[in-house]
Amino acid sequence: MMISATLRIVAPLQQRKRVMEILRSISEPIKAEPGCIGLNIYQDLDDKEVIILEEVWQSQTDLDRHIRSERYRSILTLMDMSSEPPEIRFNTIAHSAGIEAIQAVRG
Repeated sequence: MMISATLRIVAPLQQRKRVMEILRSISEPIKAEPGCIGLNIYQDLDDKEVIILEEVWQSQTDLDRHIRSERYRSILTLMDMSSEPPEIRFNTIAHSAGIEAIQAVRG
């Protein structure tokens, strides 16, 4: 089963540049880690201070290895920089489908 890890932080304008520097420095190396299926960074359209980091991992073992890594310290730093309590969610994905799911329902 895949695992989705989503982190939502609020980066005030004075912290924003540093937050983005950290995200840029870790995104490609994380994508290269064993078991990383994907990593995306989003900015909320309604609230420019909200940044979301979404990672998808092949397995719990891969995610656990990532959390124990030195690189994860940068993610912990991002959490500390949030002006509001950060929100983090780990979701288990048992099944994933694409356009074929829409076609099946719509006929």
